Amino acid sequence: MFSKNYLSRQTNSAPLAIFRVFFGIMMFFSIIRFWYHGWIETLYLQPKFHFSYYGFEWVKPLGNYTYLLFIICGFSAAFIAIGFRYRLAIITFFLSFTYIELMDKTTYLNHYYFISVLSFLLIFLPANAQFSLDAYIRKKEYLSVPKWTIDSVKLLLGVVYFYAGLAKANSDWLFRAQPLKIWLPSKYDLPFIGENLLQQDWFFYAMSWCGMLYDLTIPFLLLWKRTRLLAFSLVVFFHVFTRVLFPIGMFPFIMIVATLIFFDASLHEKIIQIIKRIFSISSEKVQQVTLYEFSKAKRKIMLPIIGVLLAIQILFPWRYFLYPGELFWTEEGFRFSWRVMLMEKAGYANFKIVDGETGKFFYVNNADFLTPFQEKQMSFQPDFILEYAHYLGDHFKNEGHKNIEVYVDSFVALNGRLSQPFINPEIDLYQQKESFKHKNWILPFTDKIKIYGL
Repeated sequence: MFSKNYLSRQTNSAPLAIFRVFFGIMMFFSIIRFWYHGWIETLYLQPKFHFSYYGFEWVKPLGNYTYLLFIICGFSAAFIAIGFRYRLAIITFFLSFTYIELMDKTTYLNHYYFISVLSFLLIFLPANAQFSLDAYIRKKEYLSVPKWTIDSVKLLLGVVYFYAGLAKANSDWLFRAQPLKIWLPSKYDLPFIGENLLQQDWFFYAMSWCGMLYDLTIPFLLLWKRTRLLAFSLVVFFHVFTRVLFPIGMFPFIMIVATLIFFDASLHEKIIQIIKRIFSISSEKVQQVTLYEFSKAKRKIMLPIIGVLLAIQILFPWRYFLYPGELFWTEEGFRFSWRVMLMEKAGYANFKIVDGETGKFFYVNNADFLTPFQEKQMSFQPDFILEYAHYLGDHFKNEGHKNIEVYVDSFVALNGRLSQPFINPEIDLYQQKESFKHKNWILPFTDKIKIYGL
């Protein structure tokens, strides 16, 4: 009875409309920014080799057509913002953006994954019900939508924040102030705080603890009306401050505007009126209809899909329990889990190509095959090391070498510790296969990081 009553409840559609507008704008400028900085060429066109996600090895850059892919993604984001052909636009954006992210694992960031998940969710939501070009074309806009459509966005945002807080509940973050103790002193040139606060040991610990408490509590503070304004002030301060300290692109601004969805509809209606006045948009010829309702057939399809999507976001981060060893060391179960900026790793990987029959060998110059950024990322991530080892084996096999075996001398430093041997140098990586199983050729971590949360 509760579920039926809840699913039939309606709420003002303005928050969903404004969320769509700001989401589209942010994504459009993100694509422009990516193009402006020349990252399409440096990340996708210049490299000779691209690291792939397991199961998505077929997703590769498209040569010069990669620019066309970004154009399609940018235009679809613009169409989302104005609400033109919304369903087609959001599907196109999801497919093009996700394809871009799958082209090279080297560029993985939690907030890129968040955009893919969020855009997939938006496919099923009537974000063009109000204040959209679609509404003006059909001369009808819906003033209310099912409440669950807005709540599903709130839940996703809440999961991202809360799980990011749980992930910070570990001994390195809380009791060693790592990796902030490594990162913050390098910002000594910042005005006012660079030479003072950012060099103080107590400040590193304060930032660590406040960061954890902020992530854990902010979803609940945003949900409660009495604390919502305070919570939004904290959101703005936190994300602006982190943007000043760290080069994390558009993500802070995306999260700031996204949290507006927690506010009452009256605020969003005011924003709509302001935008209409600025751009002289008239609504006189648009019929305003009260209810937007999904057909029973659509609900039977959509609700299970959305339910599974949200359940995956809640359950998937806990998969690291299935793997032995230290999570931060092996990184098995680390990605796609809302673990944001938790570690600083630096690695060294020297690959040796061996003739298994004669014992003759030679070492590889990684710069012959990888960009500096790719080499840096590869040097401390086991699945990167394995994929690169296979690439090297195939490359030299095609050049006529026989009986190829691939070994690596690898060392990694984690969160300020001295470097330690990382990969078993006696294991022929060319014979190892990628899978979801534990990689038993990763050497044990010699220290212990206690995890109290996620």
